[in-house]
Amino acid sequence: MNRRLVLQAGATAAFATLLLGSAYAQSTAAKRQGIVIQVSDNDPAKWNLALNNAKNLQDDVGAANVDIEIVAYGPGISMLKLESPTGSRIADAAKAGVKVTACENTMRGQKLTKDDMLTGISYVPAGVTEIMKKQHEGWAYLRP
Repeated sequence: MNRRLVLQAGATAAFATLLLGSAYAQSTAAKRQGIVIQVSDNDPAKWNLALNNAKNLQDDVGAANVDIEIVAYGPGISMLKLESPTGSRIADAAKAGVKVTACENTMRGQKLTKDDMLTGISYVPAGVTEIMKKQHEGWAYLRP
């Protein structure tokens, strides 16, 4: 009788392990990935590269499977101003679900207001802090 109880307990433990393992695999497979992209250069080519990286990533893994945030600070903030040569591409990226974020510290330093900036972008108090927070949350980091 003891042998029978031991076999039942072992089978129950194995089944529980199988269920827990399956649930863990499903929860990690369904988890969205995140990437934060730094742009701190006043260079349309760098911005176009960052925007290409974002689009290619969405195409490769599926836009529904990845969160993308482009954080601009320092000289990179210039490409977020009205009349930016990359303005239409930034608008297209935002429509595709890419979050484009401007550093308010840089804006104050350059005496820019939200009225000077493209519509549809987001703002954070400090771009570097935003990048650090995202990395702490497990987001990948890219600087093209």
